[in-house]
Amino acid sequence: MKTGAKFWDGIAAKYARSPIRDMESYEYTLGRTRSYLTQQHNVLELGCGTGSTALLLASSVAHITASDFSDAMLDIGRDKAKKEGVDNILFTPIDITAPDGEQSFDVILGFNVFHLVPDIEKAFADIYARLPSGGLFISKTPCLTEGSLGFKFGLMKLMLPVMQLFGKAPYVNLFDVKTLEAAIADAGFEIIESGNYPAKPPSRYLVAQKK
Repeated sequence: MKTGAKFWDGIAAKYARSPIRDMESYEYTLGRTRSYLTQQHNVLELGCGTGSTALLLASSVAHITASDFSDAMLDIGRDKAKKEGVDNILFTPIDITAPDGEQSFDVILGFNVFHLVPDIEKAFADIYARLPSGGLFISKTPCLTEGSLGFKFGLMKLMLPVMQLFGKAPYVNLFDVKTLEAAIADAGFEIIESGNYPAKPPSRYLVAQKK
């Protein structure tokens, strides 16, 4: 994912300034996520970006390892944590497509990242291996091949390969909700909560537990 890292490094500052598009959905899923966390949990967030979600969840857990493959995103996250006085987050480069280390976590999070991963089956298998029995995998993933997404989105999909060719867009994995949930179940997880927030295009929120 070196190309992807270069893309996200290049837009990190702009990304950090961008407002959340659907604050209602974001706050709802943030609240649902908090309901599963405890002060004893050691948490890994994959694809943390500039750390906004990790910072909001930090007070609910013992420790968060906030990871991304973009060094520029991580630098912004570190600065934000320092300014806010949050000291239980470690910002570290982990490429979700080539994970390293054997550290175990109680909960693994991945928000708006798996549609950027070429091999979601491999990613979910690795996440499963890093969790103890009963551990939680909480994710929210845009599912971009669901029907009735409108003309504007259809045009964007047609333009995507050209934008990628000129470095104006990252790799995007196009799949539907059924494919996403099947890949998570095939990795060995039991899905215990699900919903679309927002509904269109569906961003599938899933809470899965290691059996």
